[in-house]
Amino acid sequence: GAAGAPGCPAIDAGGVTWADRRLGARRQDVAEVVGDFVLRRADGLWAYQLAVVVDDADQGVTHVVRGEDLLDSTPRQLLLQHALGAAAPFYLHTPLVRAPDGEKLSKQHGAPAVDTSHPLAALGAAACALGLPALQHPHDTTVGEALAWWAQAWSRIYNRPS
Repeated sequence: GAAGAPGCPAIDAGGVTWADRRLGARRQDVAEVVGDFVLRRADGLWAYQLAVVVDDADQGVTHVVRGEDLLDSTPRQLLLQHALGAAAPFYLHTPLVRAPDGEKLSKQHGAPAVDTSHPLAALGAAACALGLPALQHPHDTTVGEALAWWAQAWSRIYNRPS
């Protein structure tokens, strides 16, 4: 693929260019935006950025799907992958589900548990947050049929050839 395409970052003196499968073309000058970043913490443990790159390379990870709050980590990880000679995976950063005040929903911030008494409604809300289409006939659809529908939609939307 072309430089900057998913899985094929372009790294030059001006920074890192890559393509996110949902957000499209991205670029960051790591030196300007982040500067030097920690690889080994003061307590002697390896820092997250290096640990995740080595772990992903060791496991042969080819696709990373994670929240868009981790988008800023991607260029640092791409630089480390390049330096270590590891293949760069394809990245897709999903939208975050947020509270009315804009805070990311999480157990850390006291978000309520998902109501599982109506699984199709809960899954429909999650699908909507991920940018997937609504079910055409939600009252006549089983959970299995809904999951199959959204899996096909995910493939059409996010698994396009690069």
